Amino acid sequence: MPILNRAAELQGEVSEWRRYLHENPEILYEVENTASFVERKLKEFGVDEVVTGIGRTGVVGIVRGRGTSGRTIGLRADMDALPLTEITGKPWASRTPGRMHACGHDGHTSMLLGAAKYLAETRNFNGAVALIFQPAEEGGAGALAMVEDGMMERFGIEEVYGMHNMPGIPVGRFAIRKGGIMAAPDRFTITIRGRGGHAAQPHKTIDPIFIGSQLVGSLQAIAARNTDPLRSVVISVTRFDAGTTHNIIPDQATLWGTVRTLSEETRDLAEMRVRQIAEGIVGAHGAEAAIDYERKCPVTVNHDRETEHAIGAAAEVAGASNVDTDVDPAMAGEDFAFMLQRRPGAFIFIGNGDTAPLHNPHYDFDDEAISYGISYWVRLAERRLAE
Repeated sequence: MPILNRAAELQGEVSEWRRYLHENPEILYEVENTASFVERKLKEFGVDEVVTGIGRTGVVGIVRGRGTSGRTIGLRADMDALPLTEITGKPWASRTPGRMHACGHDGHTSMLLGAAKYLAETRNFNGAVALIFQPAEEGGAGALAMVEDGMMERFGIEEVYGMHNMPGIPVGRFAIRKGGIMAAPDRFTITIRGRGGHAAQPHKTIDPIFIGSQLVGSLQAIAARNTDPLRSVVISVTRFDAGTTHNIIPDQATLWGTVRTLSEETRDLAEMRVRQIAEGIVGAHGAEAAIDYERKCPVTVNHDRETEHAIGAAAEVAGASNVDTDVDPAMAGEDFAFMLQRRPGAFIFIGNGDTAPLHNPHYDFDDEAISYGISYWVRLAERRLAE
C-alpha cells in the first residue's frame, strides 16, 4: 500500500512550489501573491472552474470526474504565514523579515496543488472535488469568512476534509481521532483598577499588583477544582503589565491569558468561572475589574463516519500500522473547526518528522512528506467519489 507513483514523480516539482511559497510568505488575508500563484497553477492544470475572492482572498478550484454524480467533497489547505523572523538559514528561507511559514502552510498549499494536478489528469472519480485554499488561518478566522461567503452552498460541498503537518510524527505516518482533535483557543484580558500611591504606604492604596497576583493563582482552580478531571482545560496567564518604577504602587494592572478546552460544555464553564473569580477577588479588595473575554474558533470536532473514511485513505497510502487512530488531542486551535460546524468531515495530522516545533523560527516543512500528502488527498477523493 505505497504512495502513488505519480505522487512520487511530482514530489520534486511540488517541492519547488513549496520553497517558492516559503520564500514569499504572506500574512492573514494579505495573501494576494500566494492566491495568484494558486490560481495560475489550477488553470495550468486544467481545473474546470477556478474562483477567487472567496472569503476575501480565498481560492476554490473545482475538478469534475468522469461520472454524472452531483456529489462534491471539499479538500482544504491554508495559505497564510506567521509574523515571525526566520532563522533556519535554509536557501529558501523567507525573504521578508518578520514573516515566515512557521506552521507549514506552504507545504499544505503545495500538497493540495499536487493533488489538484493529479486529479485533473486522471479524473478517476464520480462527482466533483472542491479544492479549497484558505487565507487567514492564523488568528483571522479565514475559514469562517469563506463559509459565510456561501462557499458550501455555492459549490454544493457535502463533506469537507483538512490536513496539518505535525512535527514529532515520523514522515510517512498519519494521526487522527474521532471527536475533539483540537481545542477552542479563547483568550481574556482582565484590567484591575485600584488606587495607586507611595510604596511605603500600601495601606493608603488599593494595590492592583497584589490583587492580580492572587488572581493568577486562583484561576488555576478552574482546572483543579471546577472541571471534571477527564475533561481537558488549560488556563494560562501569559502577560502581567503594571507599574513604572520601584517606589510607586500603580493605579491599575492588566492580565492577559488564554483558555483552551475540548468541549463546548467545558468552554462555557471556563468562561463563567473566569468572570466569577476575577470579579470576586478584585471586588473583595475594593478594586474594579474590567473583563474582556473573546471566543475564537470552536473545538475542532471530527465526525465519526468521515473519520473512518480518512483512516481508510491514510491506511491505503501508509499502511494501517502507520495510522494512529486515537491520537491525543492538541490544545492548539484550528479554524477548520468552522467548516466542520457546517459540514461533516475530518481533520488529520501528517507526519513532519524530527523538525522544530510549529510556530518556531527554526521550523521548516519536510518535503519528504509531500508525496504522502498528495497520495492521501487523491485516495480520499477517489474513495468518497467512487464510480
